Amino acid sequence: MDNAQNKDLILREKLAIQRTILANQSTFLSFLRTSMYFLVAGLSMKSLLKIESALSIQILFFGCSFILLTVGTINYFRQSKKIKESEIHIGNYKKEHLE
Repeated sequence: MDNAQNKDLILREKLAIQRTILANQSTFLSFLRTSMYFLVAGLSMKSLLKIESALSIQILFFGCSFILLTVGTINYFRQSKKIKESEIHIGNYKKEHLE
């Protein structure tokens, strides 16, 4: 594999890593957005519905909001760690193919 092909491969790998990082951030923002929707639904539940079980529904929405935020945050950091670990392999193709 010549030097130009090796640089092209490294560039493609780096761009793939950047797309993966952006996808991970987008996924986290989706979790955050959904969590906020549940939070707002919980906050407005008591004023919108005049039913006796509004408090329990409100607590359920708050719980869902907290769970989604927690799962999204854990997922984001777990995937970020995996992405960082995969970055180590970029640039070692020349050594791997010539040895």
